[in-house]
Amino acid sequence: MARTILVTGGAGYIGSHACKSLAAAGYTPVTYDNLSTGWQDAVKFGPFEQGDLTDRARLDQVFAAWRPSAVMHFAALSQVGESMIDPGTYWRSNVVGSLTLIEAAVAAGCLDLVFSSTCATYGDQDGVVLDEACSQTPINAYGASKRAIEDMLQNFGVSHGLRSVIFRYFNVAGADPEGEVGEHHRPETHLIPLMLDAIEGRRDALTVFGTDYDTPDGTCVRDYVHVMDLVDAHVLGLKWLEDGKGSRDFNLGTGKGFSVREVIRHSAILTNKEVPVIEGPRRAGDAVALVSGSKRAGDELGWTPHRSTLEAMISDAWRWHQSGHYEK
Repeated sequence: MARTILVTGGAGYIGSHACKSLAAAGYTPVTYDNLSTGWQDAVKFGPFEQGDLTDRARLDQVFAAWRPSAVMHFAALSQVGESMIDPGTYWRSNVVGSLTLIEAAVAAGCLDLVFSSTCATYGDQDGVVLDEACSQTPINAYGASKRAIEDMLQNFGVSHGLRSVIFRYFNVAGADPEGEVGEHHRPETHLIPLMLDAIEGRRDALTVFGTDYDTPDGTCVRDYVHVMDLVDAHVLGLKWLEDGKGSRDFNLGTGKGFSVREVIRHSAILTNKEVPVIEGPRRAGDAVALVSGSKRAGDELGWTPHRSTLEAMISDAWRWHQSGHYEK
């Protein structure tokens, strides 16, 4: 009998791709999502339960009905700029919601949890390839809320035997190469889909926030990882817990950074279309450069980011944009 995994945020970008990979690996993913930013159309690979993370009674119902062997926790608010303006909402949704989920899981005896964290917990450490030994000094409420959840998981590990795998990822991009699910946020905040929107005329132009950073071309540098590589790591993390290896944290990236202008240049080449650009001021809370050291994930999980090239990420995203699914 297939093991059931509760996937919070399974109707969202990364969560829906994770459900596809879980189903392919022989699991039954049960999506739990309030559809505030997710899409019910993206729930294609297992059952759907609508509910909010802060609703303990609803969570208890779902745990009792499905008796999952583990939780994969993606549900969160994730806009850095918004978190700088309205930190209370981020602490309430991300931290209180996660606490409610963890308490419900522990009460149900579900003690394996794979957590979607972020490189934003490291803050702004210029010139440093960020690995798991780096200090965590977040500079925005989004990163701070995720760091608090990491601490919470460690606390519940000590008190209740909760086992967790924490993944801190860098910039996630691309789409399912088979076109069943893809990236579609509301509002859209990620560079590559914003850029493709501008190319296709869905928006007037792509705004580049800050051109005076201390980088080779003045724009921010980020490490991009393909969403399918990312969710492959989550399945490996789940198996790590199933094998009884205990709690562990891993960075997920490629170790190579690309500036905003480099991504724009690659997109113009791959789509054979000009990218209309407007230069804007820096955004509060944006780090200059974030590049991952992911050696631990490779050495211990056996993870290799096969599709994480700009060519594959932009091409897969472009195919999704042109498929018609994106318009829904």
